[in-house]
Amino acid sequence: MTYLSDIEIAQQCKMQPIAQIAAKAHVDEKYLEPYGRYKAKVDLSLLKDTDRPDGKLILVTAITPTPAGEGKTTTTIGLADGLARIGKDVTVALREPSLGPVFGVKGGAAGGGRAQVVPMEDINLHFTGDFHAIGAANNLLAAMLDNHIQQGNMLGIDPKKITWKRCVDMNDRQLRNVVDGLGGRANGVPREDGFDITVASEIMAVFCLADSIVDLKARLARIIVGYTYDDKPVTAGDLKAVGAMTALLKDAIKPNLVQTLEGTPAFVHGGPFANIAHGCNSVTATRLALKMGDYTVTEAGFGADLGAEKFLDIKCRMAGLKPDAVVIVATVRALKMHGGLDKKSLGTEDLAALEKGVPNLLRHVSNIKNVYRLPCVVAVNRFPTDTDAEIDCIINKCRALGVNTVLSTVWAEGGKGGEALAKEVVRLCEEEKGAFTFSYELDGSITDKLNAVATKIYGGSGINVLPAAQKQIERLTALGFDKLPVCIAKTQYSFSDDPAKLGAPEDFTVTVKNVKVSAGAGFLVALTGEILTMPGLPKVPAAEKIDVDDNGVISGLF
Repeated sequence: MTYLSDIEIAQQCKMQPIAQIAAKAHVDEKYLEPYGRYKAKVDLSLLKDTDRPDGKLILVTAITPTPAGEGKTTTTIGLADGLARIGKDVTVALREPSLGPVFGVKGGAAGGGRAQVVPMEDINLHFTGDFHAIGAANNLLAAMLDNHIQQGNMLGIDPKKITWKRCVDMNDRQLRNVVDGLGGRANGVPREDGFDITVASEIMAVFCLADSIVDLKARLARIIVGYTYDDKPVTAGDLKAVGAMTALLKDAIKPNLVQTLEGTPAFVHGGPFANIAHGCNSVTATRLALKMGDYTVTEAGFGADLGAEKFLDIKCRMAGLKPDAVVIVATVRALKMHGGLDKKSLGTEDLAALEKGVPNLLRHVSNIKNVYRLPCVVAVNRFPTDTDAEIDCIINKCRALGVNTVLSTVWAEGGKGGEALAKEVVRLCEEEKGAFTFSYELDGSITDKLNAVATKIYGGSGINVLPAAQKQIERLTALGFDKLPVCIAKTQYSFSDDPAKLGAPEDFTVTVKNVKVSAGAGFLVALTGEILTMPGLPKVPAAEKIDVDDNGVISGLF
């Protein structure tokens, strides 16, 4: 049997004009700003003008990622189409892809198989230019910072205490550490510098958490770019950069509207990485989706210990959101990898490996149910090689925790393969009311909050704060930042900070190496393990397979 690639499936889709999708999403054409025939931005004034009540919010998350893949975005899209097929008024809210992973190894963020958002080539490549606007605003601030020092340094900024980096939306390890300002006095002040990937920029986090232009400006003004010689923070507001930065972002902040393969309205907007940032689409897109549908399906990046934790403890706290149900995505193949099985052997039944790996799923389930106190369902992406015995094993283990398991075939069948999951999600929303709580409260110390996540969510025994990080914690506490939520930068491949520890490890400590404040975003960032804010390309990058024919048709894009 010949299987079509994701891009071939997407290119066969007969898309509906974006005005028709807007009408389906109850968006009047006067709020629509088309970008071609199949994409548009939606003016934020709609949020003020509409009197529609909020719909139900469904969060899709997953087990700890493995090379076998889980299909979280695919499930999110397929579930939305499944809800539409059973007669529900539904919208979906997703992150935008970064060009770095698109050309690297991870791939895009438009789903796969028969559960995709389209036009997938546009979404994965430039889209409506949001990320370029964020990068431009980031680099304008960097230029104004260095220019201030060059032009007399009235604020007394210490070049050795600059914390603001330039950014580019590409995997480029060569730019992690650079020396700039060379070439004599006329060419700047020489100093060590570096680049982050755009999705790791604090402006991306600010962009995704701001709920209006006014809030965006206030958050941008609070961004700390460095410290003075007497150790006082210097902000973007101090550099008088905020107005110009906002001018670059004024259109980008409007959510993008596209569609699924089956014509379900999809708001795709913003995209911070979940292992180094908070990993959720924009607050504005989520709020708009909630107003425009009776059910909104959204996702958070990587496993539930990263994306879901940050969605719940940071985004929901700041935006006043409360999920009505949570879907945890798993595959038999991935759980067998967590049980120690080699990737080449995943196609054969191995109940022993599955038994060893399934505690990873159960810890995520327990966290959602018992820590956050939200109703949840496990969605198993079924592969042809999965046996009934393996499926039954997962069903029985989850049933012991009081959670149902539903098989999903959305990759192969689209919305039809998500109908059973959709019905269970509707049941959860209507019959099981959660008592949503956070994993920590804000009035604790920075150390208390980090320890709460490490023990309650990761399942570790605690944290090990290195001396340099302890000094930073003390300094941030003295500056009054200790009551902010925490955003832990950690490997996505393990509950611990060691990517080699698969499954559900115990008796480990999480080593905190560095703690910094993202004052504009409104959270503290704790760096653990070997976390890079500028990824590199693999030996054989995906970019090598991408091409365009004489008619402008793209191939090789997944």
